[in-house]
Formats: sequence, structure tokens, C-alpha cells
Amino acid sequence: MTLSVAFRHRFPGLALDIAFEAPPGVTALFGRSGAGKTTVVQAVAGLLRPDHGRIAADGTVLTDTDARIFLPPHLRRIGYVFQDARLFPHLTVRQNLLYGRWFAPERDGVSFDRIVGMLDIGPLLHRRPGALSGGERQRVALGRAILSSPRLLLMDEPLAALDEGRKAEVLPYLERLRDEVALPILYVSHSMAEVARLATTVVLIERGRVTAAGPAPAILSDPSAAPALGLREAGAILTARIAAQEEDGLTRLDSAAGTLWLPRVAAHPGATVRLRILAQDVMLSTRRPEAISALNILAMTVTDIRIGDGPGALVQLQAHGETILARITRRSALALGLAPGLPVFAVLKAVSVAQENVGARG
Repeated sequence: MTLSVAFRHRFPGLALDIAFEAPPGVTALFGRSGAGKTTVVQAVAGLLRPDHGRIAADGTVLTDTDARIFLPPHLRRIGYVFQDARLFPHLTVRQNLLYGRWFAPERDGVSFDRIVGMLDIGPLLHRRPGALSGGERQRVALGRAILSSPRLLLMDEPLAALDEGRKAEVLPYLERLRDEVALPILYVSHSMAEVARLATTVVLIERGRVTAAGPAPAILSDPSAAPALGLREAGAILTARIAAQEEDGLTRLDSAAGTLWLPRVAAHPGATVRLRILAQDVMLSTRRPEAISALNILAMTVTDIRIGDGPGALVQLQAHGETILARITRRSALALGLAPGLPVFAVLKAVSVAQENVGARG
């Protein structure tokens, strides 16, 4: 299913002019606070009637101001998961989950038992929301939204209210939802770690405008998009397959760019994972380094260099279809004579890739 969004709307101090196509998968809306991300989700959900525009989901027109079409929210078949779970406190988990099912037919392959098992909430069915942790409540909210048989799922900062431990608890379930349920997801977040781990498509929004949109690996590894993403968060997604779990606690991974070693990755050999490698963690050398502590040395080619307004530079590197970024100083770029086409070695410490930046492949 493809979601097509094109609308204009004016608020005091902000004029939105939004247009993008969201293909199947997880489309992440990313931008600073106040950029207009939540407004986009509200317009898709039917909670906002835009001044002008058209929104359609898989050929079904939800909003068309020229044709005077505006489906009310309850007829759009859209699930909405908010920052807070918004469960009914007087109902059990089972009753909360079944609430949406009362108003919608069962979708193929989305049975009650399957969703309960996927989200691991079977032991919670007889509890009430007040007896659940924040992460458990969000998993129940996810299940309730899916069981309402939506054509599309909207998630507006669903992990923002959780601490890091609870986020780590919920993220694997979001990955399973992405990979195992054929349900398009529009995902709003200001966390680049979440976006890099979950998104298949990224839409960057700045001051009410879409500045870039496309497949997540391409957008996140584009140096020109780095200012909108945040230079400290700049990085790229690398796909790798777990080759072995070593006896010393490291995991060996094979990627098109070369072999990598990371602290133990909780997955079986043969599993494919996506790694978020931060640009600030990558060092460059024009010769293969020797006698250094860093275990990961990848032979790559410079494909682009963006010099910043300050002393920094962002270097894009590629090898066999995989792309990473390196954030170095302008002085280093000049000293190394970096230019597109130059072969270099990217150096990455094994411990620099945090567990939160390793996820299931989408």
C-alpha cells in the first residue's frame, strides 16, 4: 500500500506545504520540534482538515479539498498510537485489545492469538493498565491498534515517554511488527537512533517543508542531509550477516564492505542485521593501518566530501554497494588529499557501535 500526501495548511507562525509518497514499510517523519511532523499525522488521521490538498491511501481518497471529500476519522481505518498508551484503565488488557476488534473485521493473518504472541503480552491479559510498566502499556496499545484492522498505522513519538531501558524493551517488538505484519506504518520521531533502526523510508521535514525523502540508507548516508539530521547524529546504515559468535565475547559479521567485529550481538549465526555507524566514530587513513587496537578496517572509496561552515568535513565512502560516513576535520581532509575516487581505509573501534544501534534488518 502507498500513502500519498500533498497538502497546505497555515498556522500562526508556520505555513505547511507538505508532499511525499510513503511506500510499504516504515516511513519515518523526522525533524526538529515544531517542524510539522505531528500535524502531518493528524491530517492523515482525519483529526485536521487541511486548508488545501489531497491525501490518499492505496487508491482510497481520504481528503480532497477540491472534490470536497473528507472522510471522518472513524471511516478511515487508521490505527493511531500516541506517546502515552491511552488504555482504558477500567478494562483488562484482554478487554483493551478486543475493544478495537468489536468495530472491525479480522484482517487476514492478524488474529488475536498471533498479535498477542508477537508482542509477548499473553501473561498480561488479565491485568489492568495500572499494573503494567510503561513498555508493557505501549505494547498493549500497539496490539489494540493492530487488532482494529487498520489499512495504515500512525505512530506519533510512541517511545518518547519511556526511559532508555523501556525503549530497548519495545524496539524489538516494533521491528517484528515491521517485518512480520504487512501493515504500512507512518512513524514520527525526533530520535535518530529509532529512525535508523526502524525506518525503511525517511521523510525529512524542516519548517513545514519536506527537504528530502527516500530510502532510509540513502537519506541517512547523504552528506547534504546531515545538517537536518544533526551532525552529532550523522551516520549510515550498514547491512551485515552474523558469521560467528567468538569465544572472547565478540561477534563476527560479514558485510559487503568487509568483516566487522562487535561486542556480542544477540542473534544467531546467519541472521541479517542493520548497523548504524556514527560518522564521528569513523577514522580515515590513506594507507592500511598496522599495529593499532581498532579491529575494524574497511577498504573503501571516497565518493563525496562536504566541507562545513566550521572546522569539520563530512566524507561519504562506498564499498560494494555499502555506504558509510566519516566526520573529520577540514585540516585532516586537506592533509590526506581526500577527493572523490580516492581509495582509503575506514577505521572503526569494535566498542563504538552501541547495542541500541544494532537491529533486525527491515
